[in-house]
Amino acid sequence: MKLYLLAGEPSGDKLGAALIKGLKTLDPTLDLKGVAGPEMQAEGMDSLFPMDDLSVMGLTEVLPKYPELKRRLNEATADCLNWQPDALITIDVPDFSLRLAKAVRAQNPTIKTIHYVAPSVWAWRAGRANRMARHIDHVLALLPFEPPFMEAAGMTCDFTGHPVVAAPRATDQDAQTFRQETGIHDAPMILVLPGSRRNEVARLAPTFGEALRHTIAQHPKAHVVVPAAAPVASAVIEATQNWPANLTVLDPRDDPNAETRKAAAFKAADVALAASGTVSLELAANGTPMVIAYDMSWLTWQIMSRMVKIDTVTLINLITETKTVPEFLGPACKPDAIANALKDLLTNKSAQSAQKDAMAKAMETLGEGQAPPGLRAARSVMKVLAG
Repeated sequence: MKLYLLAGEPSGDKLGAALIKGLKTLDPTLDLKGVAGPEMQAEGMDSLFPMDDLSVMGLTEVLPKYPELKRRLNEATADCLNWQPDALITIDVPDFSLRLAKAVRAQNPTIKTIHYVAPSVWAWRAGRANRMARHIDHVLALLPFEPPFMEAAGMTCDFTGHPVVAAPRATDQDAQTFRQETGIHDAPMILVLPGSRRNEVARLAPTFGEALRHTIAQHPKAHVVVPAAAPVASAVIEATQNWPANLTVLDPRDDPNAETRKAAAFKAADVALAASGTVSLELAANGTPMVIAYDMSWLTWQIMSRMVKIDTVTLINLITETKTVPEFLGPACKPDAIANALKDLLTNKSAQSAQKDAMAKAMETLGEGQAPPGLRAARSVMKVLAG
């Protein structure tokens, strides 16, 4: 069997790696090709070009990279068509992925098209599902309420579980060891996650740094830990140079224990300040109370805020239908407001408990205790190809 896979950012790379593991379990003779990040490559897949070339987010942020993205789209289309796989599996990065599926389907309609991660049509741009159905046969959904939206548009869809429920987690002993090794000991620990894309880090780091300055003025013994994603590690180090003292940046480059240290940091933290995104679920899996903040260009915010259909973007809030996780988005992403929320969460046991209850409920809903999501996704792919 030949499958052409494409991922465009670290979260998609993780999904792809887990999917490949599941597929190899079901068919050890599998042949893979496409665009992959380091985790998919570690599973034996080569990459046509660097996955990072596709890691850009935001309506206005895409414009400067459009010529390069168009060139990469043409390369991937030609490569896929020349290879003639049984299926094209695109993973997240929907704008690029769906253009690739459209181009491939137009020239070879016999290639099955599968998209991993359903678009959030329940949140905004509901028409995307109908447009997607013109070029996609099947969808692998991460959230349990997504299949009806995809099926209503004419695609088949399976909820395969969210990968966060299968991710390795550190123990209490791992967390304690991390605190000892970094010199944090019993001091308050604030985990800070300013994003995995360069434009996110550039926009959020100054705001996060100022919020931390206000927070640490009230909690002078607090220690800040920033786990940097490898593609933006240098940008994170540079952006945090003027942050408050007691700062540790976890640089995963050339660190064989990077994932272990990151997991321990998630477990060890008292609270977290994070960019909006799937990282909120990683924090939830570790029971780490959080504050979510995100900003974007003025034009992107003006467009998106008029299109959105929900009043919270944090997945824990959405899954549990609560507002336990405070969030500061767009114009509300201000240092003072973020700092006040962090300071409250550091000392408010009731708020911490409410978040932890919501987190436990969310993990159960997302498939905790069931078969690994990568294997469930692989079974879904095989079912489509067999049909």
